[in-house]
Amino acid sequence: MRPAPLHAFSIPNILTYGRIAASPLVGATFFVPNDWAHWIAFFIFVAASVTDYFDGYLARLWKQQSSLGRMLDPIADKLLVSVSILVLVADGMLTGWSIWAAIIVLMREVFVSGLREFLAELRVSLPVTRLAKWKTTLQLVALAALLVAPAIQGARSGMIIDLGLTFFWIAAIVTLYTGFDYFRAALKHLARTA
Repeated sequence: MRPAPLHAFSIPNILTYGRIAASPLVGATFFVPNDWAHWIAFFIFVAASVTDYFDGYLARLWKQQSSLGRMLDPIADKLLVSVSILVLVADGMLTGWSIWAAIIVLMREVFVSGLREFLAELRVSLPVTRLAKWKTTLQLVALAALLVAPAIQGARSGMIIDLGLTFFWIAAIVTLYTGFDYFRAALKHLARTA
């Protein structure tokens, strides 16, 4: 029996590649001195974030789901979020206590990635929960708001910053819970192999 094709160049996977490529582009905007760099970062980030929905949706619709896509999709999300957080910290948008929210988000991403890698050796998959998908959505909305806020003049800028920080803290709290949830699920499998 012939193996199924990898679908490496299917449209869903190409969208995922695009999200990976967008991550360093968002980072590069930090080095552009003009105010419109914030708009560029925002539009790149939003376009990349939209692909997060469509790559999975199209893969299911066209029956083009693949191991490659399942592997790269969460990696693409983590790269986009991590680079954006680093840019926002460097730009001074995430300061003070908000850096703790960033630390929580980044630590959880590394922690869950390590759990997945370890469980993969045991041939156990750790499926993405619905709450984890909401967590990603909250992060993307918060980061988009914080990326564009410096480019907006007047009181609206402050409102957008407040909205972005509120969503970011909610995302950090949900991130903590989902990280614990994944750890609890992993412990069940570890108990069976002990």
